[in-house]
Amino acid sequence: MSVQVLSPGLLSTVQDAGRFGYRGAGVGVSGALDGYSRAVANLLVGNPADAAVLEITLHGPRLLFRRTARLALCGAGVDARVGSLELPGWRPVDLPADSELQLGNCRNGCRTYLAVAGGFRVPEVLGSRSTDLRGGFGGSNGRALRAGDVLPLSPDSVQEQTLAAKIAPWWIDPAPDLEFNGTTTLRVLPGHDLLAQDDTLTMSTFRVAAASNRQGLRLEGPSLRVTKTSERISEPVAPGTLQLPPDGQPIVLLADAQTVGGYPRIGHVISADLPRLAQLRPGDYLRFERIEPEHARLLACQQRQRLARIGLAIENRSRQR
Repeated sequence: MSVQVLSPGLLSTVQDAGRFGYRGAGVGVSGALDGYSRAVANLLVGNPADAAVLEITLHGPRLLFRRTARLALCGAGVDARVGSLELPGWRPVDLPADSELQLGNCRNGCRTYLAVAGGFRVPEVLGSRSTDLRGGFGGSNGRALRAGDVLPLSPDSVQEQTLAAKIAPWWIDPAPDLEFNGTTTLRVLPGHDLLAQDDTLTMSTFRVAAASNRQGLRLEGPSLRVTKTSERISEPVAPGTLQLPPDGQPIVLLADAQTVGGYPRIGHVISADLPRLAQLRPGDYLRFERIEPEHARLLACQQRQRLARIGLAIENRSRQR
């Protein structure tokens, strides 16, 4: 069982929950930038939440399914169709054999996640199927998809034969973890380095620059500066770290970021808000709100609880099919 790539889209990569345990060797996490959407998409098709999916950025691929398949699209709203039939997101969809899935532009948000029952079975590298674009390994030959690629699926992914697409009449509401209207607010923990004007970060609005990628979002806004400008040694960084280069324009690191950096660290986006961060696209606006570690831990626990409840609800629905 496999999926054939007819056209690749703008940037489509295989990603799972990420690659852990190798940061000491300089290997980044990689993995889906929006882990919440990845998890829900997998749960909708009966996969483990951390199974490999396709991460689709801004404009999607055309894919040919030779056998019947169950899939789900979560994350950014995307123009998706099989022939003349439009496919909605955040619900399971069964496709008949020889279906050509066309994924167009993301209408809101930046990234859509395609899960297929059984998961994409590309080889594991260092314990993960994720594509590390900086390192050039994992996923489909360490790169974004190209026309002609064939993505293997699990042998048990073939669904019951169907002659027409079947769309579930129910769906999952992505709120409050994802909201695509207006200016996005990201909650941050205090950083190691203090700003010269402490409230500048939280009182300002920033715009996502076009130079952003999976390594990080470059922001445009008021120029910030830290109290200590002396030269410093490189220190550990992680997805969510808010760095301040010499030009005073912040960078928020994402999953493909390096493991250490020499720029001042002025904050860290909390884990519960990383899905919102991943859905920001060039030109979007955002603000920062400072919170305390105890509140951040509570929000992370609440998000995990929502995912657990979603998993139970989907399991109950599946038994009723």
